[in-house]
Amino acid sequence: MNFELSNDLNSRLSHRIPGGGHTYAKGADQFPAGMAPVIVRGAGSHVWDADGNEFIEYGSGLRAVTLGHAFAPVLEAVRAQLPFGSNFIRPARIELTCAELFLDLVTGVEMVKFCKDGSDATSGAVRLARAATGRDLVAICGDQPFFSVDDWFIGTTPMSAGIPKVISDLTLKFHYNDLASLADLFDSHPGQIAAVMMEAEKEKPPVDGFLAGVRDLCNRQGAVLILDEMITGFRWHNGGAQAFHQLRPDLSCFGKALANGFSVSALAGRRDLMRLGGLDHDQERVFLLSTTHGGETHALAAAIATMQVYQREPVIETLWRLGERLASGIRAAAHREGVAEKVPILGRPCCLVFGSRDKHGEPSQPFRTLLLQELMKRGVLASSLVVGYSHTEADIDRTIEAFAEAFVIYRRALEDGVDQYLEGRPVKPVFRRYA
Repeated sequence: MNFELSNDLNSRLSHRIPGGGHTYAKGADQFPAGMAPVIVRGAGSHVWDADGNEFIEYGSGLRAVTLGHAFAPVLEAVRAQLPFGSNFIRPARIELTCAELFLDLVTGVEMVKFCKDGSDATSGAVRLARAATGRDLVAICGDQPFFSVDDWFIGTTPMSAGIPKVISDLTLKFHYNDLASLADLFDSHPGQIAAVMMEAEKEKPPVDGFLAGVRDLCNRQGAVLILDEMITGFRWHNGGAQAFHQLRPDLSCFGKALANGFSVSALAGRRDLMRLGGLDHDQERVFLLSTTHGGETHALAAAIATMQVYQREPVIETLWRLGERLASGIRAAAHREGVAEKVPILGRPCCLVFGSRDKHGEPSQPFRTLLLQELMKRGVLASSLVVGYSHTEADIDRTIEAFAEAFVIYRRALEDGVDQYLEGRPVKPVFRRYA
């Protein structure tokens, strides 16, 4: 493939925009050297870059575009809303329509407030928990990679420059599927932890009793349980991972798939907590979320249309079915080439990722780069294997075929050395201290 125009655009992007894009996970350093496509359009499960290269895309919009690019019912809803204006000095009726539909789908919550990105929602949840409990500390699942761009979380990562240590020290970490590690935090900081924030699951499912145990610990310790549903929401189940796992958090945060790529996120939860950010109580007020664009009408129209598709069509069932077929096919191809242990397929069928390991079985960025390189040569853009509703059976077949061909190169690289086959520098972790 030729990436001449994309490479020129990447150079200009990095000169004008810090990081070369508006999300670090989309940076050119996350793709093989000279092969970071700059996208110009998408349709369904396919995208085209500036050079005219076409790819089957996975994990679209960092898992935000679940129905598919330019999904017709969503676009029609947005077009219908645009002539009526996008933002006013008072709430628009569509804000209530969207809120009521959301609360119908996510049945375990009582109030919701919309915003524009996940960090607004998670940071609002932390602020609310601190105000409700009068405590300062927050416990997060340290095995899960991202919760917010704000200081309370980024201060715990290798990219903590600019964040006072006194802020970083307010966030503690426990381990997933290790209830004792969370109990130890409560024991070490009695009466000080305001909230526990976590995703219900990522690549590993919860062991029996873990999620219920977290819920029980929060109840006994007086902490607010915050569930980050940015990825799991509208992917595991129409009601989120909380419905799938029959877990009732105190607060939960949604985004990504909520509006099929349009900018809408949500903080939702128990009425007694959420109303602290409102006007109808006599307690000290919480400046919860106050975003100029939180009620942007065409984005809310997209969210309504997206949720209505989830209501009337088998979106969730399709994601699970396609993901299972994709995982089975890739695993079979990996076994045939003898690389199954080196390229594990991880996660639920609705949200798959793949590993990349060297001959010693250790995670390897060079081998990840090699796999991305060979897949892209074959028209598959797959930082993950997260399927969407618009992926077709033909897409799945072609992807399995691309992996099968790439595994031949992967096996040779294990035998001869990855440098013999890698055409540029390895990709880099997003969270690193230096460039």
